[in-house]
Amino acid sequence: MNVNYLFSLATVVVLIVLTWIGVDTLGLKGFFGIIIPYAAVVLFIVGVTRKVLNWANSAVPFRIPTTCGQQKSLPWIQQDKIDNPSTTIGVVIRMLFEVLTFRSLFRNTKAKFKENYRLSYRWEIVLWATALAFHYAFAVVLLRHMRFFFEPVPLVIRLLENADSFFRLEFFSPYFAVGLPGVYMSGLVLLGALLVLLGRRIFLPQIKYISLASDYFPLFLIIGIAATGILMRYFAKVDILAIKAFAMGLLTFNPAVPENVGTLFYVHLLLVSALVAYFPYSKLMHAGGIFLSPTRNLANTTRAKRHVNPWNYTVHTHTYEEYEEEFREKMREAGLPLEKE
Repeated sequence: MNVNYLFSLATVVVLIVLTWIGVDTLGLKGFFGIIIPYAAVVLFIVGVTRKVLNWANSAVPFRIPTTCGQQKSLPWIQQDKIDNPSTTIGVVIRMLFEVLTFRSLFRNTKAKFKENYRLSYRWEIVLWATALAFHYAFAVVLLRHMRFFFEPVPLVIRLLENADSFFRLEFFSPYFAVGLPGVYMSGLVLLGALLVLLGRRIFLPQIKYISLASDYFPLFLIIGIAATGILMRYFAKVDILAIKAFAMGLLTFNPAVPENVGTLFYVHLLLVSALVAYFPYSKLMHAGGIFLSPTRNLANTTRAKRHVNPWNYTVHTHTYEEYEEEFREKMREAGLPLEKE
């Protein structure tokens, strides 16, 4: 029985409880509102820098792209220029498809035994659609939050907000006005996609068997962030102006603890800080790693060019000419053919 998700869930709950006690009981607003966010950003910068430098300094002597199409070879054989690129343009197009549409995940299949132990493969379209919805919704949420760090708010962010909040829910208004302010679709899509991904790891036996606590933790963490964000926007009604002043203070290194902001905001902030600090040391770093992955960013030129391993040490070779010169008499006595008489 895989109960790794319980450890991850307990960790997130402990973070929430500690924040609640620290802010509401001990009055440590400065610690949770200023020190922890700055520490998280420092950990993020250090972690990402170390990871990228490590990747960048890793020697890649050979071309090792993963391919699933015909390699460039003879003129009359058609090459798959996207799935097996041999030029930089082909690599760029392939990377765009991979980053923007998760093309490799789109092709993912899963195996299952049917009646009479017949093995069948099925297209995992739900996983692809959920992953796509999660990543795009998360990106929209991040961009929307940029409004707290700019004054005036850039036009592109305001347009994105308007497009994201067009949907409103009003029933017997003004008695039931969930849609006021407008409902951000990205937040709901993000939370829904996370629950699907979490349910997949908890309830599918094959996925549950291979899932670790490090697979569950970021899911619970982001679910906590999304849930507290939705609570603040639609139910707790926090002071947006005070939060914006606080965010601007953090950005300009002149932070001040906001007044009249509930504990829920500090819980939300702590979970965000935990995610930021955890990001470069976890599987989430695949967001940056995909651009430095030699299985993705290299053109397949293994037939067009000879790639020599720079780590090969010098080897003294003994050519046939040298061999024959050394053993000429013995070869003649033995009746062996000689190239040079």
